[in-house]
Amino acid sequence: MSLSPVRRRVAVIGTGAIVSGGHLPALRAHADRTELVAAVDVDQGRLDAFRAAAGEHVAGFTSVSAMLDAVRPDLVLIGTPPSLHREQTVAALKAGAWVLCEKPLCLSLAEYDEIAAAEEASGAYASVVFQHRYGSGAVHARELIASGELGAPLVAHCQTTWHRDAAYYAAPWRGRWATEGGGPTMGHGIHQYDLLLHLLGEWDEVRAMAARLVHDTESEDVSTALVRFCNGALATVVNSVLSPDEVSRIRVDCADATVELTHLYGHGNDDWSYTPARHVPAERAAAWRTPAHDVPSSHTAQLGTLLDAYDAGARPPGSGQQARGTLEFAAALYKAAFTGRPVRAGEIVPGDPFYEAMHGGHPDWAPEERAEEQA
Repeated sequence: MSLSPVRRRVAVIGTGAIVSGGHLPALRAHADRTELVAAVDVDQGRLDAFRAAAGEHVAGFTSVSAMLDAVRPDLVLIGTPPSLHREQTVAALKAGAWVLCEKPLCLSLAEYDEIAAAEEASGAYASVVFQHRYGSGAVHARELIASGELGAPLVAHCQTTWHRDAAYYAAPWRGRWATEGGGPTMGHGIHQYDLLLHLLGEWDEVRAMAARLVHDTESEDVSTALVRFCNGALATVVNSVLSPDEVSRIRVDCADATVELTHLYGHGNDDWSYTPARHVPAERAAAWRTPAHDVPSSHTAQLGTLLDAYDAGARPPGSGQQARGTLEFAAALYKAAFTGRPVRAGEIVPGDPFYEAMHGGHPDWAPEERAEEQA
């Protein structure tokens, strides 16, 4: 007789749209492996509405510490504004819970290293939600690129061109360095360039520009970067909230094929395409087709991999150096934009102002203004 899987006791912190629309469906999809036992929100009305949808058996709290003391969950899902992520993640880790937190996991490399220290002390792990890595199309593309089947990666483009209006920035925490950590570089394009890093591996050098062209925010509303990867590939990265025609796109030109992903907020197998080089035989190219089994990129897919890691007692994907590497890329992009000079991987260490904050200690300066000052 087979044993039923262990059900992990789960709590959510924050009950807004991303938790209700992303995490709750993921928990329901993994109902044989999870049990939602508690929810935390400072807004009692929002908390009550969430509990009505999730089930009255879910205990409600307005305090994270009270919930952790009373419930002692196995896993905590965090969907609060970014400035709260570090404190709430560390508290959950200290209580012995694993964490799956919305992006960005925290606002700086200094904050990330605090989380890493809490991981080491507790033995629990903290992962960041980068769900685009976990769709079957992304898994297949990474295997093809990493194996060399498509030839050496040469040129890549990563595009997050979205549109956000003034009403979007009416939320008091958006567009501010202290509460969001930055503009579309931290809050929007981070999903796409995380996937680019996942596909191409370690980067070596970043050159960048950023500007505040439209919105009345502290941080940028557009950024661009040129990236050299350790494997020699060159890439462009664009992060925008100024674009009427919205699209998310990654294209990687390898020696033997072009692989391209075009979508908006999530991808399935049909969103990936492979174009062989002229010298590639048709039968070889036919083998590149994405497998018929379609696992869309989603919170559900990522939660499944995290639960697998929990069952195995292993560090989950999307944590540790994987999570830190994406945050380091963001910090390097900002430093390059603010200073007007290239930034190398591993350059931003304690003592560097961009280690402490993405704005490098000058929250009142726009990136283009600081670049002029440094020139």
